[in-house]
Amino acid sequence: MKWLLRAAVAAAIVGALWGLSYVLHEHVIEYVVRIAMLCGMNIILAVGLNLINGTTGQFSIGHAGFMAVGAYTTAYVCTQLAPEVAGVLGTGFLPDAVVFNVGLIAGAALAAATGVVVGVPSLRLKGDYLAIVTLGFGEIIRLLLTNAEFLGGATGFSGDNPTGLSPYTNVFWVFLWVVIVIVVIRNVTFSQTGRSLEAISEDEIAAEAMGTPTTRLKVVAFTLSAAAAGIAGGLFAHLQGSVRPDDFKFDRSIDMIVMIIVGGLGSITGAVIGGIFVGVTLELMRDLSEYRLVLYSLLLVIIMLVRPQGVLGKRELSFSRLFPKKAAKPARAAGDEKP
Repeated sequence: MKWLLRAAVAAAIVGALWGLSYVLHEHVIEYVVRIAMLCGMNIILAVGLNLINGTTGQFSIGHAGFMAVGAYTTAYVCTQLAPEVAGVLGTGFLPDAVVFNVGLIAGAALAAATGVVVGVPSLRLKGDYLAIVTLGFGEIIRLLLTNAEFLGGATGFSGDNPTGLSPYTNVFWVFLWVVIVIVVIRNVTFSQTGRSLEAISEDEIAAEAMGTPTTRLKVVAFTLSAAAAGIAGGLFAHLQGSVRPDDFKFDRSIDMIVMIIVGGLGSITGAVIGGIFVGVTLELMRDLSEYRLVLYSLLLVIIMLVRPQGVLGKRELSFSRLFPKKAAKPARAAGDEKP
């Protein structure tokens, strides 16, 4: 019965997302739909980064590199795979879904593998040293992509199609992956592994003294976070229609950190709020030209002065908190009955 209930919930979520996608794409202007999809990608990035920076207490500022790995891998795989699938299944929704999701999974897998390669040596470091290593990694990836001629070099990669990459990304796929990433990260956070990660955040030496494999768990968290960034990168590539190294500069990593700090380090719900906040705020300020980043920075300073722990801190929003149940009246003892 438990599996049947879960299947019914999953089917309901997929149906709701399908309906939402239809309504937005058919009845809402394209600009608003694009902002909604960018916010969805921000949520994936923020929820993933929150696992390593918030729950585990490490400080990574190079996640734009993992996003770049996912974006280029997805774009390349989809470009190579699309003609093969079209020759077998033809064209339409099903072939496009197969190509796109295989590309996203490949991007997430390669980003995760890159996370392991970077995480095993670097996560033995702490604090500023870890931040410097991850920052250097992000810049190394960007420079490698800039000089990779088979991926378009500095001009970027858009496949063999003169109009750019196929526009596979839509509201349905973005928010379906949002749900998948949130469920996976939430299950990890509230499991025994998640409690061990929180112990590492509180006192790594004490956690290691109690037998917790701190380095291995940090690498696991880093790998999951990198995979989430890879998925967001693949979605971004096929929304934009092309992918360039300059899309993954240092400021992209800073935006991810801002998302989790504004929402609250260690809170999945806060990461969702932070992702939406950054996506909407940057778009609303786009017409302010040179004043855009100044006002954005000023707004962040005000938030940190008023609410330094973020919107939610480490708390999570839940239906039980939004709609608290009325406390049951205590049963009256037999001798307390009124005459």
